[in-house]
Amino acid sequence: MPCAASTRWSRRELLCAASAAGAWGLSGLARGAGFAFTGEPQQPALIAMTLDLEMSRHYPTWDQLHWDYEKGNLDEATRQYALAAARRVHKRGGVIHFFALGRTLEQENIDWLREIVALGHPIGNHTYDHVNVAATRSEDIQFRFQRSPWLIAGREPREVIAENIRLTNLALKSRLGIEAAGFRTPGGFRGGLGEYPEVRKLIREQGFSWVSSDYPAHPVGEEGQPVTEEVFAGIVAAQRAAQPYVYPCGLVEVPMSPVSDVTVMRAAKWRREDFLEAVRRGVAWAIQTGGVYDFLAHPSCLCVTDPDFQAIDLICELVDRAGERAKIVDLGTIAKSVSGTPAAGRAS
Repeated sequence: MPCAASTRWSRRELLCAASAAGAWGLSGLARGAGFAFTGEPQQPALIAMTLDLEMSRHYPTWDQLHWDYEKGNLDEATRQYALAAARRVHKRGGVIHFFALGRTLEQENIDWLREIVALGHPIGNHTYDHVNVAATRSEDIQFRFQRSPWLIAGREPREVIAENIRLTNLALKSRLGIEAAGFRTPGGFRGGLGEYPEVRKLIREQGFSWVSSDYPAHPVGEEGQPVTEEVFAGIVAAQRAAQPYVYPCGLVEVPMSPVSDVTVMRAAKWRREDFLEAVRRGVAWAIQTGGVYDFLAHPSCLCVTDPDFQAIDLICELVDRAGERAKIVDLGTIAKSVSGTPAAGRAS
């Protein structure tokens, strides 16, 4: 079935989707006509650790904003944190799913990325310049093109976005010799791509069978204040909305689980202790329910806020302690468990 806005559902399909959504505590229809996962809860729980390889505003110091224009120009601290995390998790028998910007592949030395690949960690496509895939105006695509509009002059936003994805596939193949392991949109969308059929179509046309775009809404509490029990409870409740599902066209969605490091450590100024507690509760929920948990973080943020890898170690320890009830996997494995798509995350 094509990923098109004209897709029509029968009454029977709507009722089946709603029933399946209710079984998971989800609303597939609220996601913009996306099927919720219809099987039994995953046993064991599938726990993923994903790191987006991009620079973040306000890091390493709060006054820094220029990274918005150079998202893929990773500094040494970010590169070394990503590599150290890859080595650390590999030593424990786990895997991290990285997502890279094509512009990073322009850097002279990418030996650190080559080692990450050699360790067996997959690297997905995060676009070339960290673009807004839902942009319909040129000025909304990316800060870089606001400053340098001549780079995309005469082209429609959809054309620019498609090229940004395509070039990243080519960069990964040319410099690392790998196919992109899935696609993650820069920035999360509440409800995923349910309201963006043309974006889903574009992603499918670029060769992807699954996407990670959905970042469910969740509470964060008062800025700079200790996190309350009510906020923690709201974050745990949001895990239900972070379970994988399938859009009508067959594109699999693997959501990002609340909370992300930049959402709470940068925007809400959380303490690391509260961040770790939110992660602990999210992973624990997945283990208890046999669900999916997708830890979302950024080495450019973690190298400042969690320099000794406590969050990553915590996830590994929780999974180890769970024994056969949980395992660490990549997002391609999660997508395959939902739809039978290839584990590499690419459409055949």
